[in-house]
Amino acid sequence: MATIDGLPPLREVLRTHDLVAKKSLGQNFLLDLNLTAKIARSAGDLTGADVLEIGPGPGGLTRGLLAEGARKVLAIEKDTRCLPALAEIAAAYPGRLEVINGDALEIDPLSHLTPPIKIAANLPYNVGTELLVRWLTPKDWPPFWESLTLMFQREVAERIVAKPGSNHYGRLAILAQWRAEAKIVMSLPPEAFTPAPKVHSAVVHLRALPAPRYPANAATLSRVVAAGFNQRRKMLRASLKGVAPDIEAKLEKAGIAPTERAEKVTLEQFCRLARIVDGQE
Repeated sequence: MATIDGLPPLREVLRTHDLVAKKSLGQNFLLDLNLTAKIARSAGDLTGADVLEIGPGPGGLTRGLLAEGARKVLAIEKDTRCLPALAEIAAAYPGRLEVINGDALEIDPLSHLTPPIKIAANLPYNVGTELLVRWLTPKDWPPFWESLTLMFQREVAERIVAKPGSNHYGRLAILAQWRAEAKIVMSLPPEAFTPAPKVHSAVVHLRALPAPRYPANAATLSRVVAAGFNQRRKMLRASLKGVAPDIEAKLEKAGIAPTERAEKVTLEQFCRLARIVDGQE
């Protein structure tokens, strides 16, 4: 990879710019350019697409995305220490890398991007889940993105692809699988990162469906699912009592036993319950 873009290896970049990952920013740098290129390829054909990257750090994945043919990469980086390294990448790929210094939770990237748009990122651990939920729950669907290729802690990745009845099944599985095809495409050991985290990581690829699998209001479904899984060991009639005063009747109408627990309820049943709560059935 270094020979492709003429830029130095990432360990050299870290030394040159005195970059040390900050725990407070959820940083773990992935320095193997072969791995970052593989992650970029797992996002599919990037030619003719704009790519949004969150938390590029020293730019390993950024270089992979550009080398794999992304039309443009918009990289949002909160850490000002990483900006000089990213500027060097921008110089090597004239007009194809735009860097915004700021908080991804507060920035609207759409004015900087042209469809088709893909999102690819080694997400900072402390904001990854919140960003994913935001991308999965816009009011209107299809969303602005075609696909998400995101690295998480392995446990979070397993929660995204989990099936009903499994230990990992919960809110993330419901929201991801309602509107997208989700699969784990790569696993990475702790030693692939600097510093090495205490857990394994995995890359999840989510492809936006043209329409949700079942009709439901996104805000209502999110509220019902959050309440249901907030107290996993409780029966749904107890965990959902704040959702509606007659929740037992609504559960029964949705074909869900009031004594059931959330982890046994299917996506289709949750969507029907959301419609019933909204008075649509």
